[in-house]
Amino acid sequence: MAIDLRPENATFRDAFYQLLRKELQKTGAKPLGLDLSHSLIQGDFVGSDLGLRTPLYAQAIAPIFTTSEQEQLERLRWVCLQSLGISLPNSKDCRSLLQTESTTSSEINVFRGSLTLVQTRFNGEVQFPNTFFLQSVDAQGATFLKATNWTETRFSRPLSFNNAIFRQLSNFQGSIFFDKANFKQTQFQETADFHNSIFVDNGNFNQATFKQLAKFSNVQWQGNADLSEVRFANQAQFTKANFYQLLLLTEATFEQAVSFREVQFNQLVNLRGTSVLNQADFSDTRFAKTSYLSVPGLTFNSNQAKILGNPGEIGRMFWVPTLQGNQNVLRNLGQNFRQQQQVTDANQLEYIKQRLRLMELGHRLVATNINSASLASLIHLGFSTTQAKEIANSRHLKPFYNSSELLTLPGIDLETYMQLSDRLVVAEPLSIGGWLLQACSWLALSVLLLLSGYGTDFWLVFGVGGVAIAFFGLLFWLVDRYRRLLPIAIIPTSYETVAILVSFGILEFFSLLAIFRNAEQPWLTLGCLLIIIVPLPVALLIRLYQQGRYHDLMDISYFTEDGTFRQLRLLIGRLPVIPRNQIFRERYMPLLCDRRWNWLNYYDFSLNNLVRLGFNDIRLRDEHLPGIIATLAWYQWSLGVLYITLVLWTLSRTIPGLNLLIYLK
Repeated sequence: MAIDLRPENATFRDAFYQLLRKELQKTGAKPLGLDLSHSLIQGDFVGSDLGLRTPLYAQAIAPIFTTSEQEQLERLRWVCLQSLGISLPNSKDCRSLLQTESTTSSEINVFRGSLTLVQTRFNGEVQFPNTFFLQSVDAQGATFLKATNWTETRFSRPLSFNNAIFRQLSNFQGSIFFDKANFKQTQFQETADFHNSIFVDNGNFNQATFKQLAKFSNVQWQGNADLSEVRFANQAQFTKANFYQLLLLTEATFEQAVSFREVQFNQLVNLRGTSVLNQADFSDTRFAKTSYLSVPGLTFNSNQAKILGNPGEIGRMFWVPTLQGNQNVLRNLGQNFRQQQQVTDANQLEYIKQRLRLMELGHRLVATNINSASLASLIHLGFSTTQAKEIANSRHLKPFYNSSELLTLPGIDLETYMQLSDRLVVAEPLSIGGWLLQACSWLALSVLLLLSGYGTDFWLVFGVGGVAIAFFGLLFWLVDRYRRLLPIAIIPTSYETVAILVSFGILEFFSLLAIFRNAEQPWLTLGCLLIIIVPLPVALLIRLYQQGRYHDLMDISYFTEDGTFRQLRLLIGRLPVIPRNQIFRERYMPLLCDRRWNWLNYYDFSLNNLVRLGFNDIRLRDEHLPGIIATLAWYQWSLGVLYITLVLWTLSRTIPGLNLLIYLK
């Protein structure tokens, strides 16, 4: 059916609008809908003229509508009130409804019946500005050859533009979608403007195409936003949008720049398989505690595209479930942030990568390897006897390379596979030596992650060193100053005891503060550190006091200092015990235990041992020295070699210029 509404056919056009208005604006009875499906509309179609023009007051809705219709119109006031929490509404109807003066009103065109435009073709412009649709709008497969105007339109019931084609500007600016809005497989060949719109329910743009600018700035998505498999051929703007629920960008393609500046994310942002070919800007974006960027399979080349975000924040928002299949994703993201000298974000991605590697190593160590497990192990895992025999026969012919290959066996169904897939692993059979080697790798990686964030957090390393320095300083003070009670007591003064304990408490407080502020799992970090520094020294200390000390020079300190000069210096090659040559015995003098500041020397010795830095070159004497005390000093010195390596490695990864030189390809 062809309907000619061109200016040259003005008589028919006026009669057409007059007749439709008469029927569509009838009150009281069940409202009539307008069905123009499979029609050709020539000329401009001013649909807003078909609605019932009614004023909106802040106090009440016009009584000409039914109770159900008044409730729908009242929802507009509720949405306008909600939007006040984000920004002041710009639309005339919202301003009118929120005014306190009853004389202030604005008019809106109320379309009481449904509107059906299935496969309709519009050769002219389509005008539905400031219109309130009380029933559904179905425009599946419709074609709009010229601009369409849906500015500040309200859709109370479901809306469908599935497979529709917009050849020119499509303007939905300031519109409100109270029910589900479907734009599945819709083609926007010119600018699509949804600026300041509100989606109260789910918004579905699945497989839609935006060939020109897509404007979604200041949009409120109160339901799920499904933009899966959408192709953005030009720029996409989501600036200052608010996503209350999920944002699905699965398999979406951004060929040009996309902006998420100042966006509020409250739930998951799914970027699985998304292609970013130009630039994605997440600057000043706010993430709720439950929100993050899920990026498994993200297609992103750091040499051609960029991802921007707030330094020190954006790197924590990325998430992938497993390392397998996502190593390239994490590598490209890390390189992207290194190029921008956002070292903290690049290191955070490296931390995520290594944490996933740790989980993978742990899974290989404890999970059942179906390529080497015995029949009894497979049955214990949960397979039936028949299934276990099928697995054994199949791997005898060809080993499994992927756990999903189990589904090719006739006796294994999907339910069994889903129940057991997390407890099995597919890999080459490991010998005992290979298993032990993997266990050592797992242990070393665990220590690196806990004590330094895999070399990504200097302040965490600083806190770990502070705890160790304070602990060994107190330990060396104890073995040197508290020697015996009988027959002649050799113990420290009360002042010295109070001073060392107070200083120990202060050092430990600030060190623990650094650990708990920077570690992902502070209690595990602290537990790992204590396992390294406490058991052996405490065992040696207990043994020392059990056997007692009976040697010469009991009243002289075990520790000596270089008496030739005092200065802050690096002592890289220093060993904890002085050489045997007599010249050194004359040069190194015992500590003065009667000085009130003597307790500081024990922290200095601990600092020398651990970080090779000190104010004095303090060492143990080589005469009449209990072996246990020498063992304690050498143990800390050995830990110091590892700690210095950890510090230098961490600095190389956290200093921007040096990091760029070393790690950027």
